[in-house]
Amino acid sequence: MTSADIRPGDPVEAGQVLARAFHDDPVINWMLPGGTGAPLMFTMLARHIHAITEAVHDEGGAMVGAALWDPPGHVPDFESAVPGFVEAMGERVSYGMVLDETLAAHRPREPHWYLAQIGTVPERQGTGLGGALMRAGLARCDSLPAYLESSKEANLPFYERHGFAMTEKFWLPDGPPIWGMWREAV
Repeated sequence: MTSADIRPGDPVEAGQVLARAFHDDPVINWMLPGGTGAPLMFTMLARHIHAITEAVHDEGGAMVGAALWDPPGHVPDFESAVPGFVEAMGERVSYGMVLDETLAAHRPREPHWYLAQIGTVPERQGTGLGGALMRAGLARCDSLPAYLESSKEANLPFYERHGFAMTEKFWLPDGPPIWGMWREAV
């Protein structure tokens, strides 16, 4: 396994990394065909919506992966994020609103940590850096469960290796499926 340097991440750099990591993601392509605006959208998520931006860096110090987490009870700052979302998504901002509403309707109600996004740049996928990033995030869960949604079926085994189990499969309106996954407290 590759050694990993994991530390808090800069939201702008995390936005760039996550846009590259999610370049072929069905939900991102449903929301933003061709990925136009994705770097700024992910930056807004890291800066205003999610509580923790954690990053993994390569041997040269470049950010090659990022994860966005929320502790139980976290309240996003949607008001501050709106201008950036509108700039990033234009007329597709309504798709982001539908995505947020759909995910919220399926999210468990009991207290849990929420993993909103995790990804590594394509050339570093499969090298163990995503796993290191996941383990670092899970280490902070403090005996509480964790929840995530996977937007790619191919990623389910990765999450299962980290203790998550699928709880449901649901669809975006006129869009792709999403898999809800839960990890019991350890």
